[in-house]
Amino acid sequence: MSRRLAVIMDPLGGIKGYKDTTVGLLREAARRGYEIYYAEPGDLSLRDGKVRIAARSLGVGADDHAWYTLGAPAHVTAEDLDVVLMRKDPPFNMEYVYATYLLELLERDGVLVVNRPRSLRDANEKLFTAWFPDVTPPTLVTRRQKDLRGFLAEQADIVLKPLDGMGGASIFRVRANDPNTTVIFETMTAHEERFAMAQRYLPQIAEGDKRILVIDGEPVPYALARIPAPGESRGNLAAGGRGEGRALSDADKRIAARVGPVLREKGLLFVGLDVIGDHLTEINVTSPTGMRELDKAYALNIAARLFDAMETRLGSER
Repeated sequence: MSRRLAVIMDPLGGIKGYKDTTVGLLREAARRGYEIYYAEPGDLSLRDGKVRIAARSLGVGADDHAWYTLGAPAHVTAEDLDVVLMRKDPPFNMEYVYATYLLELLERDGVLVVNRPRSLRDANEKLFTAWFPDVTPPTLVTRRQKDLRGFLAEQADIVLKPLDGMGGASIFRVRANDPNTTVIFETMTAHEERFAMAQRYLPQIAEGDKRILVIDGEPVPYALARIPAPGESRGNLAAGGRGEGRALSDADKRIAARVGPVLREKGLLFVGLDVIGDHLTEINVTSPTGMRELDKAYALNIAARLFDAMETRLGSER
């Protein structure tokens, strides 16, 4: 009997078939004969301790312009599923947290959820770097503008980011004597009502913000360096950066070796590490991307590596 997989993701109409990592994962599932169901977070429900998903069967094809077909609605439960891929993009708000509680009940009932719901809650993509201070740049998390001013005076050039953003949104570079410092600090902390993260600015960003994909604790041997557009300090592709493949450096490998065992222990099977120069800046656990670009550049099949790891887990749990 074929395995059965449900994917929880954003609306299909906004997905770009030619570049989206989730599409690549679903194509690998189809190639392996999985029965696939599609749902959004709002399709999850709970009744008397049992989670149901108001899903639709999903056909996945090779045409990037018409990559999917939707079939009949189907209410599926843990008994109907082997795997759930949680691929909903941030924001990581309370609705996202509630969804992880429901997914954790599916996990309790024998479904492999990638990534593990509890670890999605525990591993904030910005704050999780604090577990690895030996490989991160000088970092401050605070609500207090006084603390931010002291950090800026100490470092002279910093990057300020929200704890719940993605794609480079609301990231500011602040230098000593910047006339906009006060308003940036006010905005980012909501007048000291919200935490923000400050990190030392790393000039190596000009050479690329590297995305390293880690599968069950082991890095893919190539990184996607995201090069900032002229006049930009953000390398994110969503902010206009361009992607360029690179073999992992010795420093990249050290960082992956440092972080990988913790990811594996926490059931974080598919993770994107962001590295600038020799420093880890973020750990992306919700819906890491960059897979399709690396597949194309190096004739890889990263999705196959992930499915091999998932199927090893499925086999060991039966």
